Amino acid sequence: MLHCDPLQSKNKTLDPLHTHTSSFTIENDKGLHTRPSTELVKCSSQFSANIFLKIDDMVVNAKSILGILMLAASKGTQIEITAEGEDAKEAIDAILSLAKKKFYMSY
Repeated sequence: MLHCDPLQSKNKTLDPLHTHTSSFTIENDKGLHTRPSTELVKCSSQFSANIFLKIDDMVVNAKSILGILMLAASKGTQIEITAEGEDAKEAIDAILSLAKKKFYMSY
């Protein structure tokens, strides 16, 4: 009898050497509104890696402006980043740098 566990099958295709995770805290006074979200999408879109942002149980694609806006991340919110792919580490590093620079926002 054949038994197929979709999670097990999925995990077999993931390469742990190309999956990276980190986190950052939103420091912008007005949170992650449209302009900083756009900067995040621009940054994420430069990489071939699949990049996801997570707050609590909500996970969104970092290359989707609507997804990021759905997070409704206010100042002080902790966001977990996971990237999968050949350039995953570089993508994480670029996003962390962008977050540290407050997504180029100055109020």
